[in-house]
Amino acid sequence: MKKYILNIAALLLLSIGAKAQFALGLKAGFNTSKINTSDVGQTAIGGYQFGAWTRLGGSLYLQPEMYVSSKGGQLDFPTNSTVEGGYAKTRFTTLDVPVLLGKSFGAKSFNFHIVAGFIYSYILNTDQSYSDNLSNAYKDLGSYKNSSLGYQVGAGIDLGSISIDGRYEGGLTQINEKYGQRQNLWDISFGFRIL
Repeated sequence: MKKYILNIAALLLLSIGAKAQFALGLKAGFNTSKINTSDVGQTAIGGYQFGAWTRLGGSLYLQPEMYVSSKGGQLDFPTNSTVEGGYAKTRFTTLDVPVLLGKSFGAKSFNFHIVAGFIYSYILNTDQSYSDNLSNAYKDLGSYKNSSLGYQVGAGIDLGSISIDGRYEGGLTQINEKYGQRQNLWDISFGFRIL
């Protein structure tokens, strides 16, 4: 699957390449994320992101990005016959690489844009905390994959060199297959074009 996405991104890059406009920028933002799973309550946690982006093209463009992100979630377990209620909180530090296709509407210095595409996330660090009664009952709850694939959709505005974006990110692959866990989040970011 990863090979297909990279090949599609390369073809888009080549097709836009000859007459492409180029922009490079930095970005930082905040997110609220959850780990979705069935039959267990979920609580969102806050996180951050910072990194760089580039745009290749005119009003229709390819936007690859690379940034470090903090995300995760808390799973809330109700009391049942085998386990007292408790929680499992996980925070990931990830290296995220979205490849987005965008369309802008308006002038170059002031426009509205929409984006959609795929994101590859690689876990750099995992920080987990469990209530005491859960640590023994669910030892494999935190057995997460090192990487995952997802999608992003969003919209934003460009005001001169400044960009403001809001996006939703959903998981295409499960980060823990035994419990059917998928990562999802909402984020808002602020970008500054440097080239």
